Amino acid sequence: MQASEVQRAVTTATSIASSLGLTADDAIVLHNSNKLTLRLLPCDVLARVAPVADQVAQFEVELAQRLAESGCPVAALEPRVEPRVHERDGFAVTLWTYYEPVTAREVPPADYANALERLHAGMRKLDLPTPHFTDRVEQAQQLVANRDRTPALADADRELLGDTLRRLRRGIGERGGAEQLLHGEPHPGNVLTTKNGLLFIDLETCCRGPVEFDLAHAPDEVGEHYPGVDQGLLRECRILVLTMITTWRWDRGDQLPNGRQLGTEWLSQIRAALDREGLETPG
Repeated sequence: MQASEVQRAVTTATSIASSLGLTADDAIVLHNSNKLTLRLLPCDVLARVAPVADQVAQFEVELAQRLAESGCPVAALEPRVEPRVHERDGFAVTLWTYYEPVTAREVPPADYANALERLHAGMRKLDLPTPHFTDRVEQAQQLVANRDRTPALADADRELLGDTLRRLRRGIGERGGAEQLLHGEPHPGNVLTTKNGLLFIDLETCCRGPVEFDLAHAPDEVGEHYPGVDQGLLRECRILVLTMITTWRWDRGDQLPNGRQLGTEWLSQIRAALDREGLETPG
């Protein structure tokens, strides 16, 4: 969220919380990306704020409720208020339980895999209309093809990204493996370490696809502890995900700190991964 919008978003979130009977005299910004994440005090509520036009908050609220009811390891909505999306002043605000983080030690890969397996088991029981993972790949392909949005991308790198996205999207689809509802981006930044164990957040990225697509977002060791993984498919999904996130870094509107530096480093990693897997690189 642009800096000019942050204070207005904070004011909106605290105003909504106060109108619901929650004491919100202060707000701490925990994270600012496509949406703003705030800790409201002294009520100790987590607020997520996004522009109304850009959000899929209602889907996330409904999914979080259903997954929590089935015992899945997901962050819960704030229990003191009605579970819904609050729209005001051009923002959509959702209110969640705030979890005090435990020691920031690295999550054991076996625990990570177990939590993700439990999440997937709960998701298999749900029948919800969601995008396919290839829809997100297509978004990356469109970005690569749009020189106005990616003006700093060199021709050779543009060819590398476009060719890799196209071939892996087709190759993974042709495998014809089992597909189900997925988190979409269960990377470490979307996993909370709490006294209640590991909890997944940010469910707005849900899509359908093979579980290996989700595992590709997690540290490599996690895939070694998840049962029944197709390791060849997982390696392809890892290259695909790396190519997608590299593409986002070259969007001229990308706001990730050091995003361009990461984009350059990841281009080299893509070439090395393709070479390792015996996949031809363009140019």
